[in-house]
Parts: sequence; structure tokens; C-alpha cells
Amino acid sequence: MKLAIISVSDKGKQLALKLKEKLDSDSTIIKCELYHKNVKKHFPVLFYEYDAIVAIMASGILIRSIAPLIESKVTDPAVINVDDNGRFAISTLSGHLGGANELAGKIAGLIDATPVITTSTDVNNKLGIDVLARDLYLSINDTKEILFFNKAILEGREISMTVNPNKNFTYLFEYLKDNTLEMDVSIFYSSKINTDEIHVSLDEHEMILKERKVVVGLGCRRGKECKYLYEGFKKSLNDLGMNPSRVNLLSSAEIKKDEKGILELSKKLEIPVKFVDIDKLKLFQSNDVKKSEFVYSKFGIYGVCEPSALITAGFESKLIYKKTSYEGVTVAVALSN
Repeated sequence: MKLAIISVSDKGKQLALKLKEKLDSDSTIIKCELYHKNVKKHFPVLFYEYDAIVAIMASGILIRSIAPLIESKVTDPAVINVDDNGRFAISTLSGHLGGANELAGKIAGLIDATPVITTSTDVNNKLGIDVLARDLYLSINDTKEILFFNKAILEGREISMTVNPNKNFTYLFEYLKDNTLEMDVSIFYSSKINTDEIHVSLDEHEMILKERKVVVGLGCRRGKECKYLYEGFKKSLNDLGMNPSRVNLLSSAEIKKDEKGILELSKKLEIPVKFVDIDKLKLFQSNDVKKSEFVYSKFGIYGVCEPSALITAGFESKLIYKKTSYEGVTVAVALSN
């Protein structure tokens, strides 16, 4: 997640600095940048350049600033409103698909504030279908159907999910089991369903949830044993709250194609690994990739795990877990558009 923090008062600025320091150590926060004052100038940029905005200011200033910019729950960034004293973290916009509800809880935990959530499914302890889609990194083919399904869930009606029996959907089943009291679901199987899709239906309504490609990029010192790669893989996915069965591919640089630890990990997890050509890595550019002068001096490329993951995930993919080191192993996770 790329996140901007904007403040308008000196007190708010100090709180922003404190919050940034904590967020910078969070591997799921790809970038965290500070802005101060000039809200009319900054907000139009922040709204389109960041996944989330933490606005430390009065709610009136915030609402008047973002009102002309709001377009859709599908595209609007998450917006969190925090007061100067850091007492409340209010999920203001894009609570579900944008992740504002979850982020409000995280921000509140970091500054010892009270999270404020107002979405109907959440306050009634129900799981929204759009929350499930976001948590499991699934796209929704028809977002207009979200309202119907969430209303049905609020009313306690049973919805149906149909999946292909030849695909491992452990991540879905575990997620539903953990949220069993919040959504009433029946699972059906059909070989006619694409393996990367989950068909949700009730009455004459249907929506298709489709897997966005999740790629775990790996780097390691030469000869690193599989057990260390596995530990790094597990810790990274735990940070994301992601079941291993949700990962579509592993990826690394071509120079690692004979790395025994990576090959063993792929076999152990039963997840294919793709090695990216060195020339593609040399040409690849992204402001989100951390540049390593050490790696460049040895291989002529500025990184392994982040660019490999992004290239493998495809055009306009993004990092959801930045390069993180674990005892000689580096891990990054990319998500397709």
C-alpha cells in the first residue's frame, strides 16, 4: 500500500512524523510520504497517486477537500481521518474495497487511538462480499451487485459459491471457516467453472470473483537452504494474512535458476517458480523497487525479489509486500492489476 499522511497544524505534523516512523517499518506499507498544509493543492494529487490517505485535520476540512474528487468505491483511495490529538482514527472513504476499515484499525493501534467504523456489515458483525474479495485478492466482475449480496448477508440469507474441484481453494475454505458466524455460505463444485474463479449466486443474481495473480519474489545468498527460504516465505505471508494456497507463482532472477533451495521450496509448496531473464531485469524500472548497489556490483541489476515479482505478475502490477530480509533471504510479494 502506498500511503500519504497530510496534516494542517504543527501538532498534527508532529503526530504525522510519529506515525510515519512506525509505518516505515511495516513491510506491507510500500511507501509512506508526508504532506503539510496546502490541502487544496495536495489532495487532487494524493487522491490519484496513493492507495490510502491519512488526513490529520478537522473532518470539515477533509470532507470539503475530497468531495469534488470522489468517483467510485472501486477506484477511490482509502481515507482515514485523525484528529490532532490522535484520539480517533475514522474510516471515512472506501472502507471495504479500499481497505479504510482495516487501515483505521492499524493506525489506531499505532497511536493508541479509537478506530471508528460505520459500514453496516461491520457494525452488525457481518462479512461483506467486497471485504472477502479484498482480503483474498480477488477482482469483482460486476461491482453493482455488491449492494445486493451485502444486503442479503445482513439479512442472514445463504449465498452460494461454486468453484472448480480441480483447484486448491484451501485459502477460501480457511477464510470462510474463520468467519463462519459472519456469512452463511454453501459451496458447490463444477468443472465448468474456470480454475481461477469463484462464482457467487443468490436468486437471479450472480457475481464472479477472479483471482488476481499473487507472485512471491525470492532472493537469497548462494547455497541458502530451503528451510530458510521457507521461513521467510511463511513470515511474509503471515504479515499479509495470506494462506500459502493463494500464491500463484514464485519468482526469482535467472541467475538463481540452479539455486537448490528455491527449487526445493517450489516443490515443497507445489507452487511453480519462474526465473526472469537478466536482460528484462536490467531494463525494468520502478520507483517502488529498492535499489541495492551490492547486487548491482555483482550482477548488473539493482534487485532480485521485487523486480522479479513485479515482472512475473505482469503489466501494472504492484507490490503488496516490500523487500524484507530474513537471515540471508529476501522476500517481496506482487499483485497483478
